[in-house]
Amino acid sequence: MKNNLKVERAIKNITQEELAKEIGVTRQAINSIELCKYVPSTILALKLAQYFNKTVNEIFTLEEAD
Repeated sequence: MKNNLKVERAIKNITQEELAKEIGVTRQAINSIELCKYVPSTILALKLAQYFNKTVNEIFTLEEAD
């Protein structure tokens, strides 16, 4: 699954640490999601979408392999 979390963070000018604190996860979790090493749970994906005022589909994109 691809994502544009890093882009959304840049638009809001926040660090991984700041986003993690707002969402209630670790910085490492945010980093892993951005690097596509970790697929977030539905709840976490919804929290991220809500934080950025976007839909889940605007942040996360399924790839053919998914």
